[in-house]
Amino acid sequence: MKKRRITAALLCAVLAASTALSGCGGKKAPEGGTTAAPTAGAETPGDEVKKEPVIYTELYGSEVTTLNYLVTSTEGDYKIGANCIDTLIEYDNKGQIKPGLATEWSYDQASKTWTFKLREAKWVDHTGAEVADVTAQDFVDALKYELTPEYESSNVQNTFGVIANAEKYYNGLAYNGGADEDGTTWAPIDFSEVGVKAVDDHTLTYTLEQEVPYFLSSLAYIVYMPAYGPQLEELGKEFGTAAEKMYYNGAYYLAEYSPQERHVYKKNPLNYDADIVYIDEIQKIYNAEVNTIGPEMVKRGEITYAAITADILDDWLNNEETKNLVSRDRPKTSYSYFYVFNFDPHFGEEYEPENWRKAVNNENFRKAFFYGLDRVKEVAVVEPNNPEDFVITSITPAEFTYNADGEDYTTIGEMGFLEEEFNEESAKDYRDMAREELEAEGVTFPVKVLMPYNPTIVNWDKECQVAEQQMEALLGTDFIDIIVEAGPTDGFLTEVRRNGNFAFMKCNWGADYADPETWTDPFYQSKGAEGYDLGYKYGNIAQAITDNTDTAEAALEYFTLVEEAKDIKLDVNKRFEKFAAAEACLVDHAFVIPFSISVSEYITTKLDVFEGQYAPFGVSNLRYKGQHLHDNYISMDEFEANKAANAQD
Repeated sequence: MKKRRITAALLCAVLAASTALSGCGGKKAPEGGTTAAPTAGAETPGDEVKKEPVIYTELYGSEVTTLNYLVTSTEGDYKIGANCIDTLIEYDNKGQIKPGLATEWSYDQASKTWTFKLREAKWVDHTGAEVADVTAQDFVDALKYELTPEYESSNVQNTFGVIANAEKYYNGLAYNGGADEDGTTWAPIDFSEVGVKAVDDHTLTYTLEQEVPYFLSSLAYIVYMPAYGPQLEELGKEFGTAAEKMYYNGAYYLAEYSPQERHVYKKNPLNYDADIVYIDEIQKIYNAEVNTIGPEMVKRGEITYAAITADILDDWLNNEETKNLVSRDRPKTSYSYFYVFNFDPHFGEEYEPENWRKAVNNENFRKAFFYGLDRVKEVAVVEPNNPEDFVITSITPAEFTYNADGEDYTTIGEMGFLEEEFNEESAKDYRDMAREELEAEGVTFPVKVLMPYNPTIVNWDKECQVAEQQMEALLGTDFIDIIVEAGPTDGFLTEVRRNGNFAFMKCNWGADYADPETWTDPFYQSKGAEGYDLGYKYGNIAQAITDNTDTAEAALEYFTLVEEAKDIKLDVNKRFEKFAAAEACLVDHAFVIPFSISVSEYITTKLDVFEGQYAPFGVSNLRYKGQHLHDNYISMDEFEANKAANAQD
């Protein structure tokens, strides 16, 4: 039985096939960067003068739905867990894996078992008082909680097919010896059969269902976060419903959680990395008008951060008093944006859902949209200066991951032939073909297209208006009637996207681990004995197969290619080629319309955005750990200097 200790050098080799890292040397001190001095609260060797606390302040306009990081899959919710709960591994500001709660790890290929050695760490309550030691059992108990159907974790599917017997245990509880919708019988099994074990207080093992090329990188995601077992047992569904109803082991603890008022994080002095946590307190204050109030509060020096939206950007850049307050967020390859067609509409009769259902299952109808959407105009709403720099043709962003030969995944196989497809003549041709076919099926025109947006998201309303005006002008208001409507400010994802209360909508996805499989998660629906699972996915493509529509064959092709790709575990190049074929199928048949990577926002901030943790997946980008708060708002010149220094380190 061959075992390998994962050292820093070996770690580079392990990850080379799944993600691009910039080397495996130790983290260097910056040689350049902002000329702004840290605030009085920053660490200064030998400084024994009592310092004023360093406080970061920001407005927020949409309340979280839960603090329970074990059940949510929504970034807005798990931002709190990201800063208050430590993970086994972390990423530094270069995107390199480094130890977190685990100080070392090894992998036994014969038994498919990862072993992690844990450091000494503490749980604290919402006052910062010590509660207990962090042990390996806390990871076991957290996974058991997630695998308990009663708690309705939306992360649980991330463990299926990964952790040995996780799916069997979950479904054994869910069906208790009965059959699921596909006729598969799920007998209960004991949790001891699930592939997670606390060998001792400081030794944790995960046994995998099969080879999982991306497993180590996935440990920076919430599904593998720990929780204090006795508290989980005591609180059950009440866990994470208030600041005092969860414990913390991360860089911060949540001292106050007052919904639609404020969230206050305080530095955890018992955290093992407390010496590199430079911000003492984070205050997030609720204001429904954050997009307009935030910039004004920055001018008065009252908050640390605000987004500078496109409608005020030029004024700020041309004003002597504000031009040096503007910089940008760190460029990310962790998110992409795309339009989704809904194949299982559940909206009101006034929007004619059955008429939409017939129309959307016509590929020529979808391709009229695909070729008719001007991606550059769409991106220009949020990036008016260089919108073409952010336009993409695939769901997976470029430079996200690389195969064993170092080739960018987005250039492999059929992915390499995807091009920006806005073409007015093609759009009109597909429109005309779709109209003829759909009229024969009894579809009435114009087809009503319900396109909702979240009013708390900056500029989303303007993006919808641009899409409406541009596509209706091109395709004709006698062909489509795009109806732009504001959704709820709270619970938007649940009430709109997850409930199928839309026809055509902008969606986004962020990677959870360093492998192209993560970009299939929004669309792929698993197959059972009776067909494909019709549970929630973006647009519910499987509905086309169930309904046996004209687009069923293309949907089946996509799902089959994904399944074949998932089955390839060891040959990274073949695995990537098959995933590339699946993604090209998804795009070529216009199930989705890719249009943008995550645009680097214009912001005003006192943080050097290149100091923080970085990875194109997981929770790393959400953490304040390792960042200094500067006396001044970072200027564009300072941003560029910091970016250059980060690239050189």
